[in-house]
Amino acid sequence: MPRPEISLEFFPPKSLEASFRLWDTVQTLAPLGPRFVSVTYGAGGTTRELTRDAVKAIHNHSGLRTAAHLTCVDATREETLEIARGFYDVGVRDIVALRGDPPKGQDTFVPTDGGFANSCELIEALKATRDFTIRVGAYPDKHPEAPSSQADVDYLKRKFDAGADEAITQFFFEAETFFRFRDACDKAGIDKPIVPGIFPVENWKGARRFAEKCGTVIPAWVIEAFEAAERDGRSDLLATSLCSELCAELIAGGVDKLHFYTLNRPELTRDVCHAIGVTPETRLENVA
Repeated sequence: MPRPEISLEFFPPKSLEASFRLWDTVQTLAPLGPRFVSVTYGAGGTTRELTRDAVKAIHNHSGLRTAAHLTCVDATREETLEIARGFYDVGVRDIVALRGDPPKGQDTFVPTDGGFANSCELIEALKATRDFTIRVGAYPDKHPEAPSSQADVDYLKRKFDAGADEAITQFFFEAETFFRFRDACDKAGIDKPIVPGIFPVENWKGARRFAEKCGTVIPAWVIEAFEAAERDGRSDLLATSLCSELCAELIAGGVDKLHFYTLNRPELTRDVCHAIGVTPETRLENVA
């Protein structure tokens, strides 16, 4: 089986204990040689400052190529671009550009006065501001706000036309979901890289809530398998097995890059990577 390139997603810590957990996650997974790592915004842009601090810390002390998430939520255009310029000035040249979820208490996204109306506007402005590598989201299962699956494909093409370099998909449970989406993108004339997003399930109840919120289809057999595994105390074993099998099927179908949503819990991601042949190749240096 060919060795895929991997990338990793972390979220910013909200406490001292969480800071140690994030750094432990970085130290555990850095030897796998990710091509980049990214740090998310919280829902509604609630962790903007924490994201900025975490990105700079990982960039400065890990030696890893680090990407910052930026959204259109709760900030003016100039405030957002000022953050982006700040990242560029300290050597962070990769941005994950997203519209973002509505702030807490709002059911739908409403642009901030003077802010970006959508991710395409954000992408165009970032490209005009600095020479960033820009990654965007993609949805193999229909986005909850999209009128159809084809609309998701069409909007992804708009993001690429606006200047995006690569897309990372929302997670999914069956390889065929990604292959159908990839075929639809090919048919639409999209020729930029689309990287599958992989979610090793650390907590089934939390994963199920997250999937339902973002429109990820959960096959009945997955629900039955995890319910049985939880009764038997085998959830981690099942999660590792299913995720490793999913990755292997993707690789067999021609996928050469995978993006892991780690939730700052590195063990399952590490175990899945080892199962598909991604083993330690470097050591983390310059640890503060």
